[in-house]
Amino acid sequence: MRASRLLSILILLQLRQRLTAADLAAEFEVSDRTIYRDIDALSAAGIPVYGDRGPGGGFQLLNGYRTRLTGLDPQEAQAMLLVGLPEQASALGLGDPAKRARGKLLAALPRSGSAEADRIARAFHIDTLDWYRAARPAPLLAAAARAVIDRRRIAMRYTSWRGTRDWRLDPLGIVLKGGNHYLVAATGARVLTFTVADMQALTMLDEVAARPADFNLAAWWTASTRDFEVRLRPGRAILRASPLGLERIRLLGAWAAEAVDAAEAPDPAGQCRLTLPIEGIDAAAPMLLGIGPEIDIEAPPELRTAVASLAHAVAARLEIADRG
Repeated sequence: MRASRLLSILILLQLRQRLTAADLAAEFEVSDRTIYRDIDALSAAGIPVYGDRGPGGGFQLLNGYRTRLTGLDPQEAQAMLLVGLPEQASALGLGDPAKRARGKLLAALPRSGSAEADRIARAFHIDTLDWYRAARPAPLLAAAARAVIDRRRIAMRYTSWRGTRDWRLDPLGIVLKGGNHYLVAATGARVLTFTVADMQALTMLDEVAARPADFNLAAWWTASTRDFEVRLRPGRAILRASPLGLERIRLLGAWAAEAVDAAEAPDPAGQCRLTLPIEGIDAAAPMLLGIGPEIDIEAPPELRTAVASLAHAVAARLEIADRG
C-alpha cells in the first residue's frame, strides 16, 4: 500500500509541480506526518524532491525530472476504461486504481501534452441520471463488478416483483442505464438481467464462471432491451394528434418519440395519424388522458371508451369539489 502511495505522490508532483503536505494528505486520506515520512522515503530512494517552508511553500521535483515508472498494475489496467468516469469507477470499486491509472497516463505524456489532456478532461462531465431522478442505492455493486472482472461464479439472493429467491449465476457484465446498474448473468443456457439495487446478498464462489465464447455484452443488451420493449408494449393505439399533442406524446419516452417520428404527414386540419405502442388498456388510458384534448383515439375502441370514462370521472370529481 505504501509503495503504491509513494509512486502516486511522485506522479502527482510530476503533473502538478508543487503540492503542500496538506494537499497530499487530503488526496491520500492520511496525516501530514505520514506525508512527510513518504517524502523522506522518496528522497532516500534518490528522487530529487525538495520542500519549501512557509506560505506558498510545498514539495516539488527538481526541474526536468520525470519518472518512467508508469507501468499499470492489474487493477489499474482494469480501470483504464473508467478513468473518465470517476463516480462510476468508485461505484464499481475501482476508484483508486482509476485515479492512479489516470495519473500514470498523464505522466507518460510530455508536459505540454499532459496539461492539455488534463484541461480537456476537466472540461467535460457525464451525468447518467435523468432529470428529477435519484440513483437507487446499490451496496452490492462493487462486489458484483469484482465477480465480473474475476470471472467468478456467484450465489445471489434477489428480490423482484415475483418475490425473493436464490440464484447461482455466471456473471457476464455490468450495464449502466438511466442511472441504474444491471448485472447480466447466465444460468445454464439462459442469459438474464438483474437490477443490482434489488440484490439482497451476493457471495463469490470458488468456481470459474462459464462465459460463452461468442458473447458480446453490448450487442446482447441492445437486442434484449429492444425485445423487452416489444414485450412490454404489445398493443397498438391508432391516434390523431395536433402538433402540441405530438410534442406531448414525444415526452412519454424514446419509444413514443419513435412513433411520433414515424407519423403520417399532417392532414388539412394539421392532425397527424400515428401508431403508438401501448402496454394495455388500463395503463394506456391514464397516460393518454394526460395529453388532454390534443389527440383523438381511433382504435382500439376499448381504449377510447376507457379514456372517456376517466375524463368524465375527473370532471365529476372536480365539479363536486367546486360545489363543496
